[in-house]
Amino acid sequence: MRTKALALLVWMLAAISGLAQEGAAVPAPVRSALYAVVGNELTQYAVDTDSMTLTRRGTVTLPANPQYAWPHPSRKYLYVIWSNGGASYVGTRTGNWPSGDSHGLSAFRVGASGALEPHGRPVGLNARPIQLSVDPRGRHVLVAYSVPSGVTVHTIEPDGTVGREVPASGRLDLGTYAHHVQTDPSGRFVALVTRGNGPQPDRPEDPGALKILAYKDGVLSNLTSIAPNQGFNFQPRDVAFHRDQPWLFLTLERQGQLEVYRIRNGSVDEPALFRKNTLADPTNVRPMQAASAVHLHPNGRFAYVGNRATAVTQRNGQPVLVGGENNIAVFAIDQSTGEPTLIQNADAHGIRPRSFAVHPSGRMLVVGNQNEFNVYDEKAREVRTVPAGMSVFRIGTDGRLQFVRKYDVPTGEPDRSLFWVGFVPLP
Repeated sequence: MRTKALALLVWMLAAISGLAQEGAAVPAPVRSALYAVVGNELTQYAVDTDSMTLTRRGTVTLPANPQYAWPHPSRKYLYVIWSNGGASYVGTRTGNWPSGDSHGLSAFRVGASGALEPHGRPVGLNARPIQLSVDPRGRHVLVAYSVPSGVTVHTIEPDGTVGREVPASGRLDLGTYAHHVQTDPSGRFVALVTRGNGPQPDRPEDPGALKILAYKDGVLSNLTSIAPNQGFNFQPRDVAFHRDQPWLFLTLERQGQLEVYRIRNGSVDEPALFRKNTLADPTNVRPMQAASAVHLHPNGRFAYVGNRATAVTQRNGQPVLVGGENNIAVFAIDQSTGEPTLIQNADAHGIRPRSFAVHPSGRMLVVGNQNEFNVYDEKAREVRTVPAGMSVFRIGTDGRLQFVRKYDVPTGEPDRSLFWVGFVPLP
């Protein structure tokens, strides 16, 4: 009996090892809350990765609309940037966004259940922040600004509150329209994604770039700038780092592509190792089709990219969506080369998936479909409304997404939108 039991144990261990080697999403015991932003409210949802459900809990109100949030490595604190300007306000569909006059950074203490409690005084910022992150050691908060393009670094005090701003070492090369800032896993450099702006009838294109800044004790200094073709037709938006390989993944918004770069000697090499289309049909690109965020699976074997289409036309006297792809592109990543291969485009079951999140267990993905849109139903010959909402997907062992359910989220259009969603591991 002992021999049979030992043999069974060996077989089970081998099976588990084999699943891990094949990139299976082996469930991890990670307790997390989901947070979602609508208007100036940040709402917590309890998460059940077995039933694939979200249950609304508490809500905190910020001085203005939250733009992004990022947890401290200790899981005890959550940092949130907010503003009364930018694309989370009236004008989202036309681009006529208010510049705003109230911007800030707030810290929250995260309770065992995920409840948020203000922690220290909010810190005022000089312009609308678009994104933030915390360095791997939990010593600094980095904040990116679009207009004017910029970045600031703020100390995190031992008690988790936000402290002083750290001055940069000299004048930084900050490009045009910064959109994402994040340190690499080693904490040696910062990737500042400066999107630029596409050409418009009344103005030429602003070139984009990936700015690599040296980072030491919170002090930033210029290192290198990656801008193929001098940044023209290169509109980067978001980055993600592989967990244990020297690869940086970068989305190109207007181009609808995913790039992979090699990290070496505390910086990023160019040219890109790979550039792949994110659309199911890149030969039929509709107006205002754009890529959004990129996130990697916790096992590092899959990458996920949002595709969003938002152009409208008139039908039956009402504005309706022109068409295009609103989905999540799923890539399998070759672990020896970093090459991504598109294996699925999963319908987002909503419009404008600007933000989405992968659960730390690797079992669940939630998409935030930002806005309510009208679509024309050809079969019924009528206009119907698709609400904003959160779409829940189960992640398979092969990385592919299986739609489970959608939670409609009233936004009070056009004044508010479902601007951001994110998982936060609980203490």
